[in-house]
Amino acid sequence: MKRIVATLALGVSLVAAAATARAAEELALDRWPSARAHDVAALQNGARIFANYCLNCHSASLMRWNKLRDIGLTEAQIKDFLIFGNQKVGDLMTTAMDPKDAKAWLGKAPPDLSLITRARTSFEYSGTDYIYTLLRGYYRDASTATGWNNVAYPNVAMPNIFWEVQGPREATLTTVERVEGSSKLERTVRVYDVDGNVKVTKAELENGDPSSSYSFKATDEKGAAKVDGDVADLVAYLAWMTEPVAQTRVRIGTWALIFLAIFTVFAWRMNGAFWKRVK
Repeated sequence: MKRIVATLALGVSLVAAAATARAAEELALDRWPSARAHDVAALQNGARIFANYCLNCHSASLMRWNKLRDIGLTEAQIKDFLIFGNQKVGDLMTTAMDPKDAKAWLGKAPPDLSLITRARTSFEYSGTDYIYTLLRGYYRDASTATGWNNVAYPNVAMPNIFWEVQGPREATLTTVERVEGSSKLERTVRVYDVDGNVKVTKAELENGDPSSSYSFKATDEKGAAKVDGDVADLVAYLAWMTEPVAQTRVRIGTWALIFLAIFTVFAWRMNGAFWKRVK
């Protein structure tokens, strides 16, 4: 019942973020490297990043700490390296932040992340691709309250949690839109420097299609590459947390199909032998 309630709550939050979803549909999302989902080291690193960066504000109220044993961590490792405060290994992954305080500080309480990859999945894109693009898509914007903006979620309230490791980046955002009342297109290029100051240039186009694209120029290539890898691992963990039994289900399903194939051959041969004697 608790999982159903949480799913419904996430569904409501998804509807409320319809404008954000439309923005993501117009943007070519980055493809999350799905091989990370089967890499135990990546899942363990993702769990570490989740505990150190995400649980400060977000909760995962449908997941218990001891469930991390399924990705190869021992209870001692979970207790010594992942749990902060007085939580026990058998407790749910909750945050100490009060929802009322979170709403006052951030405008709304940060969502529970137990089912976030499923909640952010639509007909147009997968939740893993969306979150992968979101976490890697931050840029400085001096016009916002937090000083940050995001290519996948314009005017996002959450700042860039990886900025210290990632280092400053220059962002170039390009949009092609149809001029109102005209058949012509207008291309707008916004270049945000490392301090969040923007330079805008516009040009008319005779033909083409509406589109949206972006690129980043990192000042610290190693730091940016590390963040890309850590985000991929974090998304792998979030996907695993959404459905921890997914790999087991796939494995059982594969053996079930093999059994049915072999059984079908035997049944077909037995049927032939039976009717041969009848004739």
